Amino acid sequence: MSDQPPVLEMRGITKRFPTGTLANDAIDLDVRRGEIHALLGENGAGKSTLMNILYGLVPPDTGQVLIDGQPVTIRDPADAIARGIGMVHQHFMLVPVLSVAENVVLGNEIVRAGQLLDIDEAAKQIKLFAGKLGFDIDPFGRIDQLSVGQQQRVEILKAIYRNARILVLDEPTAVLTPQETREIFEVFRRLRSEGASVIFISHKLDEVLEIADRITVIRRGRVVGSRKPKETNENELAELMVGRAVNLRVDRGRSHPGEIALEVAGLRAKDDRGHEALRGLDLVVRAGEIVGIAGVAGNGQDEIVESLMGLRRPTAGTIRLAGKDLTRATVDERRDRGMSFVPADRQRFGLVLTYPIDDNLALTRYADPPFAGGFAGLVRNFREIAANAVRLIKEFDIRASGPKALAATLSGGNQQKVIVAREFGQEVRLLVLDQPTRGLDVGSIEFIHKQVIARRDHGAAVLLVSAELDEVLELSDRVLVVFRGGIVGSFAAEEAQREKIGLLMATGAARA
Repeated sequence: MSDQPPVLEMRGITKRFPTGTLANDAIDLDVRRGEIHALLGENGAGKSTLMNILYGLVPPDTGQVLIDGQPVTIRDPADAIARGIGMVHQHFMLVPVLSVAENVVLGNEIVRAGQLLDIDEAAKQIKLFAGKLGFDIDPFGRIDQLSVGQQQRVEILKAIYRNARILVLDEPTAVLTPQETREIFEVFRRLRSEGASVIFISHKLDEVLEIADRITVIRRGRVVGSRKPKETNENELAELMVGRAVNLRVDRGRSHPGEIALEVAGLRAKDDRGHEALRGLDLVVRAGEIVGIAGVAGNGQDEIVESLMGLRRPTAGTIRLAGKDLTRATVDERRDRGMSFVPADRQRFGLVLTYPIDDNLALTRYADPPFAGGFAGLVRNFREIAANAVRLIKEFDIRASGPKALAATLSGGNQQKVIVAREFGQEVRLLVLDQPTRGLDVGSIEFIHKQVIARRDHGAAVLLVSAELDEVLELSDRVLVVFRGGIVGSFAAEEAQREKIGLLMATGAARA
């Protein structure tokens, strides 16, 4: 592969936004035919901006793009697609109410009699492409009825259907289960064997080392290193990303559990389709401890956190915080009693994307002192809102042009930091954390993990739900395994064995 000429070259790419942010600073990148090339960097390092330039979503200020050695001008995604470039974004660009086939051919339809969409012929071609990639997917299935992993496959099919030979995937494993990640890596390998080039944007060092042929590291808009996986390790890559040594395994220390903070008894709840998702679930979290929930996605984790936070009404059971029954309480009432929540879906439940950072950082307390006063909290204190934002932006290293930058303009990781800063920046009895480090780089994960432990040591009860089993095992003082809406295992941290927990996650029963 090393003697292959580059299929893609990006030379001297520079991009400065009107806010003054220098996102890309004279970046050089080359990608070869049949190569999986990982692009690694912190949140806000400039990775997505560079790929958005390649895909025609953002114009560069200076620099040149070459395809097969020839300079090209890419004005928009249509130009990129015509050049054989496809991109799967971190947040999918699918129409939920349309079928797989309709989404794949959208904008490039197969027509019959000059006017009508030939959906049967489209489905036939999609099945052919899916078979080559090892996908098992129904062309007539609706997008909103598919799992996240299946939706990602549809995005890849869209790109392959348009003859992409350079495929960019922005954080493709951020929302996948470990099993789905293994499956998507097999897809990458098939694409490579067919001669396609894959650019894989990620924060996950272990995955990058497993799948990439080459790794380019970007820090604060500049390329700071390029490595082959066999020539490097997680510690070196982390230091290249962050610019300092990073502790990849945070020291949890000893917990000192106190009184029961959260007590859930006999909890039952239905999912969005009306099927019973929680079947008499019981759990307890004490002040000063972190309880982690491990489980394959879809086994009731969403319903647990939504029921706890008042976003889903249980059909039976009780939820008590510090002895007070909050089963029927509103979201505001739960927050007033000391609950704080980092949701898994930052864009739907964590932020108002059209609001600036300072408003989002005060979102859950906008009518309370010191952010508001007067009758019913109708008089806003803009000075306090601004001061709060300046403090939290610095404390949580949120990469933005300033407090008035819109949340929609931030990278996914920096959006997550805004939510974490808001929820951690107040005194709480119970922290409910649902995928708290999803989309974060290693430096930010280290910081957030330390903050979680600090909140525990300050007396907060912490309930952690994460698709990352490593995160659950490293942070938790106790690990609960959920399977089909019930708790099927409970382990103290020192007794939590990965193999046994993995078996419980997969089958609901331990091997005899």
